[in-house]
Amino acid sequence: MRLTVLLGGVSAERDVSLSSGLRMAMALRELGHTVTCFDPAFGTLSADTEQSLLAAGVGSHPPALADLAQMRHRSLTADWISHPDIRNAECVVLGLHGGQGEDGTVQAALDLAGVPYSGSGHLASALAMDKHLTKIVLRHVGVPTADWVMAPPPGELLDAELVQETVGWPAVVKPSRQGSTVGLSIVNGPETLHSAVEEAYRFDDAVMVERFVKGREFTVGIVGDRILPVIEIVPSKDLYDYECKYTPGMTREFVPDDLSAETVEQMSAYAKQAFEACGLDGYGRVDFRMDQAGGLWCLELNTLPGMTPTSLIPQAASAAGLLFPALCGHIVQLALASRRRG
Repeated sequence: MRLTVLLGGVSAERDVSLSSGLRMAMALRELGHTVTCFDPAFGTLSADTEQSLLAAGVGSHPPALADLAQMRHRSLTADWISHPDIRNAECVVLGLHGGQGEDGTVQAALDLAGVPYSGSGHLASALAMDKHLTKIVLRHVGVPTADWVMAPPPGELLDAELVQETVGWPAVVKPSRQGSTVGLSIVNGPETLHSAVEEAYRFDDAVMVERFVKGREFTVGIVGDRILPVIEIVPSKDLYDYECKYTPGMTREFVPDDLSAETVEQMSAYAKQAFEACGLDGYGRVDFRMDQAGGLWCLELNTLPGMTPTSLIPQAASAAGLLFPALCGHIVQLALASRRRG
């Protein structure tokens, strides 16, 4: 099958996307597919470029905003969708993360071009990318999610008393439409609230302040109609940040053996409920925290979860007996089946 992996782009998660996409390309080639890697910012990658990017891996920090701005004018121009490596693909495998890769923009363009692609459609992608809208849907369907407020536009001060009354301290400040904890801060009081909001606004034009749930962190992967084993995440730092996510050895990820069957069943049920309520398709990941009383709180949904060497969906799939090449092949088959139904 002729496949094109779309990867890179100009979001703050560019390096993560390159690693995810290149690993998926290698796995799909192992299955016998003809695979081209296409970066919207620079076009088709040569074999030498693929190898050098694979060797570089994911750095401990996201790319500088100035570097991303320099390449942004080349990215997602009007003619990328008409490139032969896109139009002639039997399926486009989305390895993009963040920005226009996950917010439904790319998905809508591919829908208009009639090109099948992996993951969720444009409406579900846009919804799940926006944490504020996602939490509204979660509340509506009864999936627990922590209290939050939205910050006012840049230049206007967020009322610290409102945060204290609605959210409390500590609080999590984060861009509403970013991933990989880019721009995220934990603040313990009003003294650092405004600087944290300003930092988050560097990465998005909508910023959320959310109650911090003290406790354990988990994630539940979904592939097709299969719910993968619950994975616990234990970072070496207080915050499961970008560095911990993509630096080997800085985080322990494992299937916990001390959770009750009822807790696993409830978390899996919440994950499925959230997945379906937000209209996700194909595969995805739902993140949770469990408070010290055992209560579960849904954090967010990921429509194009990472596929790097330290990413969680591949680890959960492996725990379920699904090796990485088979996982990637299954994602392609789900994409083709979904687009045929559409």
